[in-house]
Amino acid sequence: MIGFIQNSTEQYLSNLLAEADIRTDGSRPWDIQIKNRGFFDRISKEGSLGLGEAYMDGWWECRALDQFFFKLLYHKINEKVRTSPIVIANAVKATLFNRQNRRKAYEVGEKHYDAGNDLFAQMLDFRMNYSCGYWKKAADLEAAQQNKLEMICTKLQLEPGMRLLDIGCGWGGLAGYAAEKYGVSAVGLTISKEQFEFARQRYAGLPVEFKLEDYRNTKGTFDAIVSVGMFEHVGYKNYNSFMRVVRRCLKEDGLFLLHTIASNESKRNCDSWFDKYIFPNGMLPSISQLGAALEQKFVMEDWHNIGADYDRTLLAWYGNFRKNWKNLRDRYSQRFYRMWCYYLLATAGGFRARNMQVWQVVLSPNGIIGGYHNNRCSKCGGISLEYHPASVACMEKN
Repeated sequence: MIGFIQNSTEQYLSNLLAEADIRTDGSRPWDIQIKNRGFFDRISKEGSLGLGEAYMDGWWECRALDQFFFKLLYHKINEKVRTSPIVIANAVKATLFNRQNRRKAYEVGEKHYDAGNDLFAQMLDFRMNYSCGYWKKAADLEAAQQNKLEMICTKLQLEPGMRLLDIGCGWGGLAGYAAEKYGVSAVGLTISKEQFEFARQRYAGLPVEFKLEDYRNTKGTFDAIVSVGMFEHVGYKNYNSFMRVVRRCLKEDGLFLLHTIASNESKRNCDSWFDKYIFPNGMLPSISQLGAALEQKFVMEDWHNIGADYDRTLLAWYGNFRKNWKNLRDRYSQRFYRMWCYYLLATAGGFRARNMQVWQVVLSPNGIIGGYHNNRCSKCGGISLEYHPASVACMEKN
């Protein structure tokens, strides 16, 4: 009887994978090779958590994990799998409890961002930007991340003497860049001890102050506010509180730029494997969730989706991580290596399938009189790093 159930589960899951053109024990790069036949039962019982843990444990292999996840998500196979008890339990917890309250705010810093500055230094660009790069006219990761920083500063219309607040400043790359190139002073907030110490030392000679502080404790008034790759940790129960803090701290004529990974639909928690191993208590906002939090607080001046660029960014990180693993293997285990590869490539596949987005939303307290000039080319829809009125540069190319 047990064997029959196992065979039935294997056939059911194999048929679902076939809908995405994925074969078990196939020879193509995106096919999976099963090393432990308990794989299917584990997936049936534990869902995505079981899938990720089974990979970490060496129960299955795939030469092109990014393409495997692209096919899986593009064909929406994740929506067809029977919901596991773990997924149901996590959804209930996210509904009943505030998983991103003040007490839990530092968990993601301790679990993920404090994993080790050596790890991130081997993977990221020179300025340690841990968010989506902007690849238009960029040939490598360094250029893509500088493009992103320049685009953000341009959208915020920074000028010398301004005071900038960076909520979720990471290792200080944006705050340092804005101070160096635009002559602003900046305050950066992080909940990671490793990031705080790194940023404080690296940018000691600039008018930049870093604080190990939860956003809810922020005080002061700023000409501009930015948050890059941090809103994913705020949680839907706290979106209104977050926006109230930003509104309180932003001058009446200031601008706020929110850069966040986002979901195509409203959810209240994240994938079970990512919640356990990568971003505890994380969740991605939807259009309606973000819109509700902005209402009666801000005017939306610009909404720009650069999510397709995250695929290339993640592959660049993965390439650096693999190339430099020899410098990390003495401190990190082989299981960590498999976990980190899985994280980077699964996420790349998700962005390739357009399952997730990256938004840069520019907001003002009262609306910019005469309109906000976003430097977006009206012909091609891109962002010019050198403003070209009436899309002259674009028209010349076409």
